[in-house]
Formats: sequence, structure tokens, C-alpha cells
Amino acid sequence: MSSEKKTSSEKKTFLERILSASARQWVKFALVVLLILAFLIWSGAWWLLLLIPFALDIYITKYVPWGGWKNSENPVLKWLAEWVDAIIFALVAVYIVNLYIFQNYKIPSPSLEKTLRVGDFLFVSKMNYGPRCPMTPLSFPLAQHTLPILNIKSYIEHPQWEYKRLKGFESVERGDIVVFNFPAGDTVALNRQNCDYYSLVQSYGRDRVWNSKREFGEIVARPVDRRENYVKRCVGLPGDTLQIIGGVVYTNGKPEKEIPGLQANYLVECTSTITPKFFEKLEVRKEDRILIDPISVRSLGYGDSTGAVPYLYRLPLTKKSVAEMRKYSGVVSIKEEPASFGGTTFPYTMEKNWTRDDFGPIYIPKKGDKIHLDLATLPLYEQMIRNYERNELKVENGQIFINGAVADSYTFKMDYYWMMGDNRHNSADSRFWGYVPEDHIVGKPIFIWLSLDEDKSFPFNIRWSRMFTRVHAD
Repeated sequence: MSSEKKTSSEKKTFLERILSASARQWVKFALVVLLILAFLIWSGAWWLLLLIPFALDIYITKYVPWGGWKNSENPVLKWLAEWVDAIIFALVAVYIVNLYIFQNYKIPSPSLEKTLRVGDFLFVSKMNYGPRCPMTPLSFPLAQHTLPILNIKSYIEHPQWEYKRLKGFESVERGDIVVFNFPAGDTVALNRQNCDYYSLVQSYGRDRVWNSKREFGEIVARPVDRRENYVKRCVGLPGDTLQIIGGVVYTNGKPEKEIPGLQANYLVECTSTITPKFFEKLEVRKEDRILIDPISVRSLGYGDSTGAVPYLYRLPLTKKSVAEMRKYSGVVSIKEEPASFGGTTFPYTMEKNWTRDDFGPIYIPKKGDKIHLDLATLPLYEQMIRNYERNELKVENGQIFINGAVADSYTFKMDYYWMMGDNRHNSADSRFWGYVPEDHIVGKPIFIWLSLDEDKSFPFNIRWSRMFTRVHAD
């Protein structure tokens, strides 16, 4: 009997299949079509219309036995097919959600302490600034650039699609906390991924970095959307002129708004060691409780003629924490760490006397800006022109050539941003590797869904007070 029904069904004409479909089938089909059309209008991807005939067959005409495995009399085959079907559906769903709606992000470093803490797990919205369409579409969901355990690339480099961002709810504003792909992560030394490639070249020289495989590993290039994710505060917008004076950021001549969690490093001189309990009260991580060795203490000018050397700590503190520290018994003095401790700033090839606390002024380009170029200003912009906007740039006989033609100006194709951490003396940010292009913007952190204190063990490491709290830029 079932065989006769199957044969009868197969002989139905297209019109008969349409007319015999139930109201429930038509409702399902209509909902799917509405979703396709809504996404088409949002994204402008007209090829999505090709999905409608597939939806018509799945819900209405049923020419292709999409769920034919459900009727299998082989229990092993049916069980296996169910799992394959569930896994494929889950991977596709995760891939789409991760691309267009949100992704999870864990705070790995203290660059935004106390605003965001190491061990915070964030819900990062792609919708707020508008999701990027995939630039490296063939990639494994939830793996940024490397598959765990296998330790191989989680993506296939080709095809590469042009940058396109769908419409979002808002634009990046000054003061926003933003997740973005690390711009200097376009090139990576696999054995030294904690330091960007350009800093390594500046410190060790290009030949050593490329030839010392045991020390630095293979040198690889990564597409924009497969670079490491960073999270910082946007302190400069396209079209802004930015300068740092005495550690204070000025944009267009105005100082930045007060940030309650802003930290700097201080040298704290004491007659005795500071107790762990007091450090916990100030929420100073164990890793940040640095007691300087006696030889270095002497070299910094501390100590007296008798040879006695005080206890000297190097600590990241907020203004409030500094006030609390001054009250602590045994504290002799508190001085902000010298700016020279920060090392060389961006751009490395420019002669300047900038430090992390006294920097600039610099101009942050916006799309359509035409700037004058000469050998003095080129170091500020060459990374953007060559690496981010993919032009051939070289200097010969004192002249600048862009794509083979002599150039004394350049018109930018993208907006750029300036990103910095709130933990100002413990943040690898734009002061050291430069501008963040708009095509690197990933999303906006919305709330903390889990927070774990790395200095404590389970279950005392759960910061209950931070769970499901909004991420406030102020």
C-alpha cells in the first residue's frame, strides 16, 4: 500500500503538488520566504532569491526527498543520519549567528582594567555597528584562526570577498568600547604571537625574525577577519586631531571625559611589604603586584647612604586607589612611573621624541580625505596606504611612488579610529601600532555573561556581582 502511495505521489504534476499542500505547509514556506526577503533587503545580496525555489520544494512540492532518511528501516543508518543532520544544522546556525548577530569574547589581558576585568566573558553584538559580510567565507565556526588540538588553520584563504558592512543601529562614538581585529596582526610570527610582527622586526631586525625559525617560528599572513580580536576604548574618530599631553588624551583640543576606571603605573616606596589582603581590597591582580629587585631599586635612585634599600612596588592604580594607598601604614612615597618605561611608540620609522604619555599631535583620516604626502609625514600613513588599502608604495630617489606613479598626496578609501586601553601603562594599543581601519571593526560589547577571577579557585573564582551586567563605556 505504501509503495502504491509513493508511486502515486511521484506521478503528481507540479500544479497538483501545489494544490494538495496543506495550510501548515504554506505557512512554513511563507515564513521562510519572508526571512529570505528581509535578509535580502538588509544585505543587498540578490543571489538569496535562489533559495526560494529550494524552500518551495522543501515545504510544498517535495520533488527531492530531503528527509528521506527518516523513513529508513535500517536503525544504524537512521541514527547516523539523525546525528549528521543535527550537526550540520548546528554548525550552519552557529556560523550565521556568529557572523551576523553576536559572538562570545573573553578578556585575556588587563588593558581595560578596571572597566573590563581579566576573565570577563562578553556578549559582543555585531548588530550595533552593523555586521561585516564574511571576507574569508570558508572557515570553521567559533575558531578565529587556528583549530584547537589540531593546531592548523581554521579557514581556507580563497575565496577572499571585498569588505562590506551591513547597516547597524549606530556608529562608533568617541568613548565606546570596541572589539576589532588587530591591525598589526596581518603578519604573525607563530612562536611569538604575544608580540606583533612589526615590533619584533623593529627590535630584532627582519633577517633574524625571518631566519630564526626555532625562535620565531613560521611567518604567516592572515586575512582581516581572521586576525586576533582585541578590545579597547575608541578615543579618536575619523577626522579628529589627537594629542596626548601628560597622559591626558586631547581630541580637537579638548581633554577626554573623566574615566572612573582609568589606571596608570606607580612606583610605591614602602618600609615593609604590602599584605595580600590590602591588594585584594584595591583589586590589584597577583600578576600585577610587582616587587622590584634591590639592584633595580638602586638604579632608580631609591635608598640612602647606609646602603639600605626600601621595598619598591610597580603597581597599576586608579586615582582612588592611589588615595587609599597613601593611607597604608609603611608607604613612604608614590610616584607615577616615568613615561620612558613604555618604549618606542608608533610610527617606528619616524624621528620624534614621543612617549606613551606625550604623543602627537596626529590626524586620524576619514574616508575621502586627501592628505599631502612628503618624506617627513609618510611614516604616519604608509601602513594604511600599503597594508590596509592595498596599494603598492615605494620611495626612490627621494620621491614617493603609489601604484607606479609619483605621488604628493593620497585620498583615503576608509575611515580610521584610534584605540587605547584604560590601563594606560599596561596596554598595547594605537600608541604602539597605529590606526584601526573601519573594516577591522567587529562589534560592541553589550554585557558580561560570566566573570571568573584567575587568582581564585572554583567556586570562589566566580564574580557573581559582574554576571549579566551591562558594559558601560563610562
